[in-house]
Amino acid sequence: MPSNLSRPASLPQNPRLRALVPNPWPLVRTGHRWLQRMKRRQSTVDGHRLVWLERGKPGADRPTVILIHGFAAMKENWSSWLPLLPKNWHLVVVDLPGFGESEYRPDRDYRFETQAERLKGWLQAKGWQDVHLVGSSMGAAIATVLAHILEPQARTLTVLNSAGIPIKPDLDLAIAPKTEPSLLVPQDWAGVYQMFNNVGNGKPSLMGLAMTGILGLDLMNRASAHQRIFADMMADPYAPVRHLEKTRIPLQVQWGDRDVITPTRCVDYYRANVPHAELQIFEGVGHVPMLEVPRRSARALASFINAH
Repeated sequence: MPSNLSRPASLPQNPRLRALVPNPWPLVRTGHRWLQRMKRRQSTVDGHRLVWLERGKPGADRPTVILIHGFAAMKENWSSWLPLLPKNWHLVVVDLPGFGESEYRPDRDYRFETQAERLKGWLQAKGWQDVHLVGSSMGAAIATVLAHILEPQARTLTVLNSAGIPIKPDLDLAIAPKTEPSLLVPQDWAGVYQMFNNVGNGKPSLMGLAMTGILGLDLMNRASAHQRIFADMMADPYAPVRHLEKTRIPLQVQWGDRDVITPTRCVDYYRANVPHAELQIFEGVGHVPMLEVPRRSARALASFINAH
C-alpha cells in the first residue's frame, strides 16, 4: 500500500497519568447516533461482535448502501455524509472487526480478503438485495474484494482514496511496498494530532485539534491492535487488484489530489486497468473526501448510485 508515512514526534508520557484521563469518545459516539437518528445493531461474525448503525429498511424501490470505514477509524467517520444522503436509501454503516465497537481478537487474521469474507457472511445472513458498497482507504480495499465475492455481486462499488492500489500501473505486485504504520498508529498526543492533520490536506486545523481531544485516548489505547492489523494488511497489500483486473461492476473512484497516505498516482491504475470507472478527483482535498468536502462527495455518490 503506497504511502508517505513518517514517524511522528514523540512526547514523554506517563501511562499511569493517561489512565486517569477520562475517555470522552463513548459518550460522543452515543450522542452521534441519537443526532443521526440511526439504530444500533449487532450480531456475531466469525467469533467477533459486529456492530453497525442502520437507517431505513430494504425494499425493491430503494438501494441498500453499505459504508465501510478506513484504518484506525470507525463507522462515525461517515457522520458528515449521513444527513446528506437520500432519506429513502437503506443505509448501513458498519464497524469493521477490530475497530470501533466491533470486537478485536489478537488470535485472528485481519487481511483484506479475510475481512471481506467476514462481511460477506454477515451480509448474506441478512439477506439484503441490491447492495451498493462504499469504502474509504482500507475500507475501500475490503469493499473491492467484497463486491466481487458477494453472491450475487454488489450492484455498484465506490472507493474513496483506496488502499491496496499500486502507485504505478505496471508495478510488480509480487514485491510488497516498504512502509510502516507510524503515522496511522499514534503512540502519543503529538502523533494523534499529526495523524489527523495528515489525513486531511496536511495543514494544521481546528478540526484536527478537536478530533485529537475527542479520539486521542481511544486511538492510543488501540495502538497494539492497530499495529497487528496493519501488519496483516501488509501481508497481502494488493489483494484488491486481483479482483479489479476483470471487474464488470460499475465503479466510481473518488480521490483527493492532496492525499499523502495514498497518492493520487494510484488513480493511474484505474485509468489503465478499469477504463469504465467513473473518476471524481477533488482538488485541494486529502485522504478523506467525505469529511473534507462532504457535500460534493455525497452528491457524486448519490448521482452514481441513482444511475444504477
